[in-house]
Order: sequence, then C-alpha cells, then structure tokens
Amino acid sequence: MDRTEKREFVASLAAVFAETSMVIVTRNDGLSVADVTELRRRVRAAGATHKVAKNRLASLALAGTQFEGIKPLLKGPTALSWADEPVAVAKVLVEFAKTNEKLVLLGGSLGAQTLSVESIKALAELPSLDVLRAQLVGLISTPATRIAGVLQAPAGQLARVFGAYAKTGEAA
Repeated sequence: MDRTEKREFVASLAAVFAETSMVIVTRNDGLSVADVTELRRRVRAAGATHKVAKNRLASLALAGTQFEGIKPLLKGPTALSWADEPVAVAKVLVEFAKTNEKLVLLGGSLGAQTLSVESIKALAELPSLDVLRAQLVGLISTPATRIAGVLQAPAGQLARVFGAYAKTGEAA
C-alpha cells in the first residue's frame, strides 16, 4: 500500500466512523478463509460491515471521532465491525464467537461510550429493532382491541335480553 492508498483508506474509514453508531473490535487470530468469509456473510446479512484494518491506519482514522476510546484495543491481529443498528452486529459477533473460539471479542464503542466484552454480550441479548417495533405496535393495538371488546359487550348483552323477552312473549 503506498501513501496515497493509505490516505484514501484512512479518509474512508474516518467517514465511516463519522456516520456509524457502533464499532466492535475483535481479534481474529487463526481464522481460516472460509470462517472469515462466513463471518462477513453473516455480518453483511445483519446490515453491518466487518473489516480487517492495519491498527496504525485505524488509529489515525479514529482520531477526532467519538470512538477514540477503542484505540487501546488495536493491538495484534484485529478487525473492526460497525453498524448503525448496534444490536444486530453484536448478536452476529457473539453468536459466531460462541461457535468459533478463534474469534475473540475485545470490546467496542457505542457512540462515545466504550463497551467491555460483557456489555457487548448484554447488548447482543436485547431484541432487535424490528422485534422492538413489533412489540410496540402490539402494546399500542392491545388497548384499542380491549376498548372495542368492552364497547361491544353491552350491546351483545342487550341483544340477548331482548331475545329472551321475545322467547317468553312467544311462549305466553
């Protein structure tokens, strides 16, 4: 990589850090090409990006961004994963790390807040944004359904009372 390529890479990575909300740092020492390909496929399916970057170039790109707290994690063979929706990328990386011991979570950052490995695992246990939206719609629609049921109940009871009077009137 020559100097111009390095400058372009740092500029593009800095632009990504300016736009994203979450970055997770992983150690990928000893992952096979097939494992990395599978990991990238899963991360991409979650709407995130997983990239191996030189630590020095990543540190330069982190300068002046809200993610400067993860600079100490950039030692050894590391990779960066980022996404706008934090839960999805955390879930994918935690699940992959459970099945492949060669991928190790080192930490991350959600905005300006630095996250430990335990925080990332806790974040991965949260429901995704789509699930939360569905739960919210369910909570909003439930009271409306109950109100409709309560309003229909007296009318149904009146109809049954009138029907009973009509039957007793016919019998008499």
